Amino acid sequence: MQKLLKSNIGIIYIVLCILLWALIPSFAKFVQSGLDHYQYLFYSSIISFLSIFIVSLFERNLKEVLSYSKKIFLILFGLGFLDFIFYLFLYFGYKHANGLEVLVIQYMWPIFIVFLSLIILKEDFTKRKLFSIIFGFFGVSLVITKGDFASLDFSQIDVLLVVMSGTIAFALFSVLSKKVTINPTNAVMIYFFSAIIYSTITVETYSSFILPSGKDWIIILINGALINGISYLFWIKGLQIFDASKVAPFIFITPILSAFFLILFFNETILPIYFLGLFFVILSGLINSLKKKHK
Repeated sequence: MQKLLKSNIGIIYIVLCILLWALIPSFAKFVQSGLDHYQYLFYSSIISFLSIFIVSLFERNLKEVLSYSKKIFLILFGLGFLDFIFYLFLYFGYKHANGLEVLVIQYMWPIFIVFLSLIILKEDFTKRKLFSIIFGFFGVSLVITKGDFASLDFSQIDVLLVVMSGTIAFALFSVLSKKVTINPTNAVMIYFFSAIIYSTITVETYSSFILPSGKDWIIILINGALINGISYLFWIKGLQIFDASKVAPFIFITPILSAFFLILFFNETILPIYFLGLFFVILSGLINSLKKKHK
């Protein structure tokens, strides 16, 4: 009974994370930020840190941070760097390459999770997981390309390789996060604190410090507190309950939901190919979640 309750809580965490991450494209269409990607990442990291800091205060877990060893802090700052690299390279890709191509590369990270889980976490790699990943990626590709795969032209391969490097970094971050045994809220809080440090360095080196406008602050607050902040807490807690490779295929639902949110909020054209893509994504999740029956 307790195991079932824990499993249900884990499902809630993953679902909430998917819903928040799916809001990213629609939110970006509502308001365009006047900051460059270095500045945007810097201020968002600050808000994300503060939001998780408040959660840690509410949970009364903040005192535990003082008991962490230098080794634990070193590990957490290393994981925070992987997460920071993912967003830095992702924003770089959207600035210098075709957004459609970048989105395809971006959602290859669940595929990398499966293989990294096999190597690092020694999780079982089955045919079901393989086909689950294949169907999930195919479903996402159908929606992104609207069924016209010929529209993809990977001419800027150098930029896309940078994005893929960030994608691998986030997959590695997700897998290694399962090895972190400390309080997940404090772990996420330290991830974002380290991101502030890394962002400060990049802004100082490649950009400049400016104060956001009132319009920019609205974007930063929502993105930092919910889409990046609280959502990460849901993601980490979900990973502590389920196998990383089992959770990964369900993340393919995120871009599908993003497409439907765009249709709902902006009256985007509804194409039959969207429903076909959704079918493959659902099939991906079902294949991976159904238990194998033994005689």
